[in-house]
Amino acid sequence: MKIYSGIENFVKLPHAVVTSGTFDGVHIGHQKVLTRLNEIAKTCPEQREGTKGESVVITFWPHPRLVLFPEEKDLKLLSTLEEKQRILQNDIDHLIIINFSKKFAQLSSEDFIRDILVEKIGTKKLVIGYNHRFGKNREGDFEHLKANAAVYGFEIEEIPRQVIDNIAISSTKIRKALLAGDVKTARHYLNRPYSITGKVVRGDHLGRKLGFPTANIQLDEVTKLIPADGVYAVRVETQKNAQNAKSIEQRVERHALYAMRYALSGMMNIGHKPTVSGVNKTLEVNIFDFNNNIYGEQITISFIERIREERKFSDVSKLKEQLVKDKAEVLKRMASPTGGA
Repeated sequence: MKIYSGIENFVKLPHAVVTSGTFDGVHIGHQKVLTRLNEIAKTCPEQREGTKGESVVITFWPHPRLVLFPEEKDLKLLSTLEEKQRILQNDIDHLIIINFSKKFAQLSSEDFIRDILVEKIGTKKLVIGYNHRFGKNREGDFEHLKANAAVYGFEIEEIPRQVIDNIAISSTKIRKALLAGDVKTARHYLNRPYSITGKVVRGDHLGRKLGFPTANIQLDEVTKLIPADGVYAVRVETQKNAQNAKSIEQRVERHALYAMRYALSGMMNIGHKPTVSGVNKTLEVNIFDFNNNIYGEQITISFIERIREERKFSDVSKLKEQLVKDKAEVLKRMASPTGGA
């Protein structure tokens, strides 16, 4: 996949099959669009005549709502820009990242079609999801696109709502599930475990004193959504254990299929540590059977299942007893047929 920061350096293609959107989370609704995008690119008539069809995704960063409604401080995202790139890397030929600004937001739908889709990219077919809108004030809908397609000589296809499991899958639904601690529903809608990536920083070492040393995580992106407080069964990928992949092909396969075959098991606590009168929210993960020093490393944590809510115990000895039970429960869940997927 070729990545372009802006449209300026993109070279117009002879047969571009294009879609656009924020693609926050790249959930299964998005994946339906991407699958169709690639099907068209691989089977276009021009390819049979020697001209290769190429898939192009246009996405926007920052998220448009963060620019248009800066007063909305509560919007949290399912994927950072880096995560989005990693998820898409094996699915498409070209990823164009357009800087979304207030100036860009004033671009009309017709200007977007003419100047970007047609003149800059060379769109021959546009694929969009159900109820997709774009342009200033979201004025461009499917009917508007159809009218302009006839003028500018490209085809358009909308993925119907019923194709996407007969439900309207949205990033908003996934956010609500995660904020309720329902990571299993989020995993179903994403077609992979929800994950966060951050740097390991020093904490208060309470976990080590209790026999459950934890890695304290500082997120890379402040807008990244954190699931509800509680204890979770997780998979953890560190920089070092990611290097244990035996070949480049295996690493690519792992990311493409989200098999996480080199990830480590663990349990994560999200919350304020009420037993020891904690104030700030912390993200701490106890990685099972792991003693390496990973301070300063980037690690990725994938949420498999929520085990329980965060609770306040009468003293740290009671907390330690519960942690023993939590680990046993996590191992049991991971050993189940659907655990650790």
